[in-house]
Amino acid sequence: MSTLVIKDLHVEIDGKEILKGVNLTINTNEIHAIMGPNGTGKSTLASAIMGHPKYEVTSGTVELDGENVLEMEVDERAQAGLFLAMQYPSEIAGVTNADFLRSAINARREEGDEISLMKFIRELDKNMEFLEMNEDMAQRYLNEGFSGGEKKRNEILQLMMIKPTFAILDEIDSGLDIDALKVVSKGINAMRGEGFGCLMITHYQRLLNYITPDHVHVMMQGRVVKSGGEELAQRLEAEGYDWIKKELGIEEETEEQEA
Repeated sequence: MSTLVIKDLHVEIDGKEILKGVNLTINTNEIHAIMGPNGTGKSTLASAIMGHPKYEVTSGTVELDGENVLEMEVDERAQAGLFLAMQYPSEIAGVTNADFLRSAINARREEGDEISLMKFIRELDKNMEFLEMNEDMAQRYLNEGFSGGEKKRNEILQLMMIKPTFAILDEIDSGLDIDALKVVSKGINAMRGEGFGCLMITHYQRLLNYITPDHVHVMMQGRVVKSGGEELAQRLEAEGYDWIKKELGIEEETEEQEA
């Protein structure tokens, strides 16, 4: 079993504190969901874990099996087994999906142990069929001209091909119609197991109709303020966040757009 431990994490953007002491422990064979109003730090948490230079960690720790993630370069974090599916994936002209994926897989393997071309093609074809993706997606430039749904499916294709230890999925359900949501959820569910842990950031309980989380957390004012099971997400869908604010005595906050 592997463990990702976030302890008392404080993060600033342009001198403004966004995360104010986040504590979270994620084990493999677990799926965690984070919910919360806009501007409470959910996407900031994802970006800080992966080492985005705009997000300054001022205190706290992030450890992967006892190793200090915050001392690693961005590529080292990926090689160590962390994966981020971004809310808005970047377009990269001139690099095909297939070339990107094969390079990403080999980056996590020892020199001389690169994946063979035939094995790569077999896995790629199998996973693209599973995700109901057109064959020509493999040779298209990475995310260039992709629709929103194609980008999200492509993020899950990367997840299934790279096989990270921990995946952080930042609003992977954003903008998806119901058919695309079902396919994306099918891919995430296929990854569940003893060697994989997942942190899903979402605004909507509808994603959790297809991916049953082991733990649900609510973030407000830069902290995790409440945790529970899937019943917590169902109550949030029915009642919103006001009951949590009243229960915990949290004052109304001005929503700010996260960077």
